[in-house]
Amino acid sequence: MSDAGRFRDSTQIVLPRGRLGDLRADLGREFTLTFVEQDGRVRIIGSPVEIKSASDWLVRHGISLP
Repeated sequence: MSDAGRFRDSTQIVLPRGRLGDLRADLGREFTLTFVEQDGRVRIIGSPVEIKSASDWLVRHGISLP
C-alpha cells in the first residue's frame, strides 16, 4: 500500500508566500502547475514529473526547498 504523505510530497511543493517573488510567473509559464495560496503559504501542485522538474528549476534559480 502506498504512503499518502510520500505521494503528496511528490505532487506538491509548499513555500512561504513571498519566497517565489517574481519567479512565480516564469515558473507557471515553464511548467503545468496549479498555485494555491492559503495561510501565508503557496502550494505548488502538479504531476510528479512536473514537480520534480519544477523543483530542479527552482533550485537552479536560487530557491531553497524544504
